[in-house]
Amino acid sequence: MAGFLFYHRRLKYNIMVKKMTDVPDYVAGFEASGKIDKNDYDNIVLPELERVDKAHGHLHYIMVLKTPLKNFSLGAWMQDAWAGIKHFRGWKRIAIVSDEKTIENITDKFEWAVPGQSKGFKLSEIEKAKKWVAEEE
Repeated sequence: MAGFLFYHRRLKYNIMVKKMTDVPDYVAGFEASGKIDKNDYDNIVLPELERVDKAHGHLHYIMVLKTPLKNFSLGAWMQDAWAGIKHFRGWKRIAIVSDEKTIENITDKFEWAVPGQSKGFKLSEIEKAKKWVAEEE
């Protein structure tokens, strides 16, 4: 029965944010594709941020965007902002990976607004981004 319920939920809710498994345990890593909404943050991003923050006391965060920013719903943006505020003291490194030049520029300039470092990378630089975000100072 539990398997059926999980399968049924998967049919109703198409997961568009996936947790990355090829980053260290202290890195909260995600890959986004398609349309992103509040449920993606509520069910995947926020619980992982909580886990990493609780286990390590700080956050290394990487988001790989394989979708344009216009595919993020207002609810997703609100949850993203909430996560930023809630974990404000814990940000160490933030890497955003996208082929949208605007995102790269904003991420590079975002450093003044949060503790820690932030940096934008192109999709072709994903391995470089994973290495950078995992660095401990």
